[in-house]
Amino acid sequence: MTFLHPIHGFVASKLGHCQSQQPLELLGKLAKSQSVKANRKAKKPKTPADFRQASEVFKALSNPNRLLIVDAVAKGELCVADLTALVGLDMSTVSNHLSVLRNVGILKDERRGTQVFYSLRKPCLLNVFCCLDEFHAEDEY
Repeated sequence: MTFLHPIHGFVASKLGHCQSQQPLELLGKLAKSQSVKANRKAKKPKTPADFRQASEVFKALSNPNRLLIVDAVAKGELCVADLTALVGLDMSTVSNHLSVLRNVGILKDERRGTQVFYSLRKPCLLNVFCCLDEFHAEDEY
């Protein structure tokens, strides 16, 4: 079973290859947690609070519709109407999903006239998807 195989092809062509990095390390870059950085410098034991921002990112990605949105936006910016048609839900539900993804820093938005376009804020998030793809590929053997 392969996880998000359409995005795997995008990652391979965009980044050259999947890099073996720890998912929490990548999410730490995404969340830019000051407490995690401070603990790394001081070599203090980590606490649950150090992973709070990363857990919020994982929570936002725990919905299949949001994963579909991230997969679509990874290929290029899209407006709300395009994403609504893609996901097959009503516009208010898609807007709520977009709000969750934007609030944790996964997506950024840009208003152009009456339309709002969404794109990935940090393309390094795609490395986490690549890691998940490799993780599930190991189960196939």
